[in-house]
Amino acid sequence: MSLRPIPVPPVPEATMRVARAVFRKGCLAMQVRDELGSLICDEQFASAFPRRGGPALSPGQLAMVSVLQFAEGLTDRQAADAVRARIDFKYCLAGRSGLRLLGAQ
Repeated sequence: MSLRPIPVPPVPEATMRVARAVFRKGCLAMQVRDELGSLICDEQFASAFPRRGGPALSPGQLAMVSVLQFAEGLTDRQAADAVRARIDFKYCLAGRSGLRLLGAQ
């Protein structure tokens, strides 16, 4: 797998509106994104990947999911479900729904 770093995008307006309507006072995943969103980026992991090969999943996004999984005490399957279904996770991951985790079916 090779890494093609993706810059941390801003949270899409629609995702931001819905998340803030649902979580008026915020929540852990939203606070993590607001405070640490640009701290975990793909470029930090570049040296761990070869230059050639198929594209890897975003290590920055996987790290963010791992942080949320640990903070909320989720199993792997629960974390994968949260990536697909929870607006606060979508907010934290900047609405990039392209992250597909193994076993998330």
